[in-house]
Amino acid sequence: MGLGWLHLDCRATRYPLILLARTSKSDPPVACPRRRHILTALASSAAASLAGCRSVAGDRTAGVPDCSVAALLARLEALRVDARIPGMAVAMLRDGRVLALQGLGKADVEAAVAVTPDTPFNIASVTKPIAGVVAMQLAQAGRLDLDRPMQSFAGFSEFCAAARSSPGPFFRDVDCTHPRLTLRAVLSMAANGEPGTRFFYNPPLFSWASRPMAEVAGMPFSSLVQAQVFDAAGMTCSTRVHRALPLRADLAAALAPPYRINADGRPQRNAPPPPQGDGAAGGVISTARDLARFDQALDDGRLLPAAARQALLQPAAPGLPYGLGWYLGRTAGRAGERAVIWHSGLWEERYSALYLKLLPTPAATGATLILLANSDGLRWESRLDEATLARSPFAQAFLAAMA
Repeated sequence: MGLGWLHLDCRATRYPLILLARTSKSDPPVACPRRRHILTALASSAAASLAGCRSVAGDRTAGVPDCSVAALLARLEALRVDARIPGMAVAMLRDGRVLALQGLGKADVEAAVAVTPDTPFNIASVTKPIAGVVAMQLAQAGRLDLDRPMQSFAGFSEFCAAARSSPGPFFRDVDCTHPRLTLRAVLSMAANGEPGTRFFYNPPLFSWASRPMAEVAGMPFSSLVQAQVFDAAGMTCSTRVHRALPLRADLAAALAPPYRINADGRPQRNAPPPPQGDGAAGGVISTARDLARFDQALDDGRLLPAAARQALLQPAAPGLPYGLGWYLGRTAGRAGERAVIWHSGLWEERYSALYLKLLPTPAATGATLILLANSDGLRWESRLDEATLARSPFAQAFLAAMA
């Protein structure tokens, strides 16, 4: 089921809306009560006996009961409050169908503007899965060789040499001229040390990967993302933004401002993230509804055919936990171990995000969680050389309900 039948308005709406799964465009939406009753309604649903819940229509398995979705939303709301996140947008999908689109808390604390599914946020590193899709599209078209050495791309040798002389952990063990330092190694976070042999999360190097893509496409990376992803997936409230590309006026007016949390636990409005270049690691403004559209377009083949989607999730070497723009992992499920892919996003003391997909199996449907926040409250501690979801209470709540 697509999202094309939904009314789309980038401006903040007065009341959030929960949409439960439907099998046809003619089915009426299930709307939550007005804002002052939302938490009461969610809490009541969470407390309901699951034995009396009906399964989501059309699931291939017994599925997730409708009231379990409400219970999960209530759990996410409790986690949001505990993390002192001023506002958070939620999208949940199961097997390509929307289970819920929900705004929780305030997009603008001072103006008392509620978050809605159409509130724009800076999604930070959740941009990386989008960049991975663009790279795979170009590779499928025969325009981009993922195994081409980085030193063969214009400007890389100069960039890498300068980066190696700068402080920080990202470039001190990067061999700029190594023949196995390929675009695939960079996009798979396997560029540090002996290329292609170990995982090390390297956002600045990943960011530079926008340049080879722009080089072979003959257009700016932002224009490439707009045409290949946003337009193709119907993401009408999403855009790129960088030093030379200001945020378009309608999204700027509706953008959730960033907040830091004071020592006393209160949100304080923060400055926006500093300007960046047209890089692959970040620079996307989007909404929960639009990222749900991206998720559907990725799953139904509009962005990539099935074989290319599988290639997207292949690490540089067996056992490494990162594909082309995606973390890779496993989780325990009711019917056995399940594959999960995800990406988090973080602008410290400003924004955070989580995009998590539980991949389908022959016996169980897939499921997706998308969270966008106007503080860094979705973050969890993780070293640059590890990939883990275990420390994210939001991810664990979703997996416990859906896996």
